[in-house]
Amino acid sequence: MESSRISLRPFKLSDVEDFMSWAGDDRVTSREEAFKYLKEVAIPQPWRRSICLDDRSIGDISVKPESGDDRCRAHIGYALGWEYWGQGIVTVALKMALSIVFKEFQDLVRVQALVEVENKGSQRVLEKVRDMFIYGFLSTDPIPD
Repeated sequence: MESSRISLRPFKLSDVEDFMSWAGDDRVTSREEAFKYLKEVAIPQPWRRSICLDDRSIGDISVKPESGDDRCRAHIGYALGWEYWGQGIVTVALKMALSIVFKEFQDLVRVQALVEVENKGSQRVLEKVRDMFIYGFLSTDPIPD
């Protein structure tokens, strides 16, 4: 996949059809509900961007900075339409997002992503983006003193 075809931008209400194709199932989410979500949740959120391929929304990426004493940290999350998995798109989008947010949020020194144990593809994305420390705690793990 040519990285020049991939971009990040704020969501627009006109993204509703593309949004429905990757985030919605018309059996459980109507076009009106998707439109309302874009209008009331995705667009107003300070740092939620559409992952675009040739300017068509195919996924999203969001960064949620902490506040107060924890303002040095942020959480990042992403989703991509399944038909685009395995093409390196999220890796490119995540690199773009990180280069922007570290400039926009001057106090930010750490970005955290939570990944399901079974989601090997997402773990691989994080490994490719940066030297990431990935560790999980299980309920059966011994708790250090």
